[in-house]
Amino acid sequence: MMTSWPDLDGRLDGRIHRLPIRIYYADTDFSGVVYHGTYVQFFERGRSDFLRLIGVHHRAMSEGAHGSPVAFAIRRMTLDFRAPARIDDVLEVATRLTGMSGARMTLLQTILLDEAVLVSAEVEAVLISPEGRPRRIPREVAALVGPYVQPAEISGPDPEN
Repeated sequence: MMTSWPDLDGRLDGRIHRLPIRIYYADTDFSGVVYHGTYVQFFERGRSDFLRLIGVHHRAMSEGAHGSPVAFAIRRMTLDFRAPARIDDVLEVATRLTGMSGARMTLLQTILLDEAVLVSAEVEAVLISPEGRPRRIPREVAALVGPYVQPAEISGPDPEN
């Protein structure tokens, strides 16, 4: 039997999703700081756990639960590296949806250490078929995601704004 961990998917703070991440040795490079590519994995966990927490499940979508099989793919991601994280740091991935239309969702994400922004990302995700063609976000998914859309009032990839 699978144990349920209530905080494994992070938590919602209003319309912002917050996910804690601990830095392990495997996350670092030879200099002892987090390898730049690892931050992309942390952002992916934040987006995936946010969607899971609000009831959008990747496996169900890929199995065609809302019609035909679909999956989210990242079309564009712009990263801004400001400061490094180090082994044993406990970070927070903050994710905010800023838009949704047709096949597209836009998000602002930050990785924070305490209150300091270490890395931020502007992300555009699109829903695609198994053949890679864009597909409109199903109504059921849009209904779950829609209440969390918070348009960015200030340009820049900081969900704390």
